Amino acid sequence: MPGLVSPDGALELAPGVHWIGALDPTLRSFDIILKTANGTSYNAYCVRGSAGVAVIDTVKESFGDTFFRRLESVADYGEIRAIVLNHLEPDHSGALPELLRRAPGARLYISSRGQVMLKGLLHGDRLAFTPVQTGDGIDLGDRHLRFLQTPYLHWPDTQCTWLEEEGFLFSGDVFGCHFCDARMFNDAVGDFRFSFEYYYAHIMRPFRAHVLEALELIEPLPLKLIAPAHGPILRDAPGRYVARYRELSASGLKNEAADEKTLLVFYLSAYGNTRAMAEAVATGAEAAGGVRVSLYDIEGGEVSPFVDLIEEADGLVFGSPTINGDAVKPVWDLLSSLTAVNIAGKLGAAFGSYGWSGEAVPMVENRLRGLKLRVPVPGVRARLIPTGAELDECRELGRNLALHLTGRMAATTIDMAALA
Repeated sequence: MPGLVSPDGALELAPGVHWIGALDPTLRSFDIILKTANGTSYNAYCVRGSAGVAVIDTVKESFGDTFFRRLESVADYGEIRAIVLNHLEPDHSGALPELLRRAPGARLYISSRGQVMLKGLLHGDRLAFTPVQTGDGIDLGDRHLRFLQTPYLHWPDTQCTWLEEEGFLFSGDVFGCHFCDARMFNDAVGDFRFSFEYYYAHIMRPFRAHVLEALELIEPLPLKLIAPAHGPILRDAPGRYVARYRELSASGLKNEAADEKTLLVFYLSAYGNTRAMAEAVATGAEAAGGVRVSLYDIEGGEVSPFVDLIEEADGLVFGSPTINGDAVKPVWDLLSSLTAVNIAGKLGAAFGSYGWSGEAVPMVENRLRGLKLRVPVPGVRARLIPTGAELDECRELGRNLALHLTGRMAATTIDMAALA
């Protein structure tokens, strides 16, 4: 097939600028959680200037031989002045120790946030390196590299490297995807749109506030090419991919309750008992005022459509019966989907009916705390059919949540003597 990258040769992006990475077409799972129907690539790059050579990222350790053959086809180790790691995850840093051994005259450059990770991953206390911030750079003579800090995309240490003279952005994981195609360039490979958006949803979406901060640095650049750490190199209309990140990171839904706090009540009920409790929670919250309440029976559909709603909401309440000493599976499915969105600091609570032991409520509360939600109001449990008093407790739970959401809950004074 014309245009295929050769098994050992480097791929020229511009005179003196080459891709020297590795292809992994048979990979079908990345970091356990990501499916990779088309495999992936570990993209590394070599930039030659009049005053020396810089290597940007390496590859997974098991692909080191291929990486070094490609590097050796365009540079001698004695020419390498700088090694830049945009991200320290092992799929990018795996060949670093051997590269440092072969190029002892090179200086390692990492983000300032990467120093602790370097020590943990690569015993960085024995490495000489330079931590960098946004605006710092490397002078290669007739070419200059400049660093842009893009933390939490998707590790705290991540950064991008800008090659000023060419208008090339070596973007790390940003704008990447797990898609292996030896034709390499976005205007030559197969259709990778699904992989691009799947990657964003699972890797970048939990940090979309940080994506928006990074875009403030990237959007003003006169981009001619984006060279990510995985997937196709974006030489055709690279600005389209930046714009798509902006779209994906913006709020996807119009908030009809813009002037009110929003509280979502999710429940599943085997015999109507937990449903009655859910309705009481909603009634109590609405009566308090200032909160728009939405009630959802999650037995009625897939959980994934709720993710956008949850990310925009202020408070989340989950109702589950206890079955076999546990909350029911649809509740856990919904809770597990929340790792893909930023919900830290939201208000959370739980309730539910039970027959014997009632573990579901405290189990859900613990999971909410693990997701970094605030759980200021104890949940309500009712044995079998809730009594009138227990439904009153549910209404009070809803009322207290509404007061917390609107800042009207009076501060609690703890009597230390009562705790003795």
